[in-house]
Amino acid sequence: MMLTIQPIIRDEAFAFITRHHRHHPPPVSWKFGCAVNDGEKVVGVVVVGRPVARHLNDGWTAEVTRLCTDGTAHAASKLYAAAWRAARALGYRRLITYTLASESGTSVLAAGWRELYRVKGQSWHRPGRPRVDSHPTEDKKLWEAVA
Repeated sequence: MMLTIQPIIRDEAFAFITRHHRHHPPPVSWKFGCAVNDGEKVVGVVVVGRPVARHLNDGWTAEVTRLCTDGTAHAASKLYAAAWRAARALGYRRLITYTLASESGTSVLAAGWRELYRVKGQSWHRPGRPRVDSHPTEDKKLWEAVA
């Protein structure tokens, strides 16, 4: 089976994420995205947006805010690599993403990224900004691809 990168529009990517992502809805931010297909159908999507952490939003850094596949082998690593090529072509010097600490990160490593450090898991809830968490609050790994 040959996996091929293809363009995808925001609404189609978000619909795929809604159907297939294990623990998150589509992200808020969208700068660009792409998909991977197996010759018959889309089997994965990646969404790149601005960094969620304000201190990382320096104008030169973008973030993979969502990557989702249907489980097709090698689709995730192909999407991480494609997202980095596209981000570099747009002038970004750095692309980051987070994975759950419980996830191996094999796809990110296979795409040539490196783990920077772990981030303490926390809730979005604050006394002055009440929130109900519907996502995992465990620790995360921060990964980067740099030029």
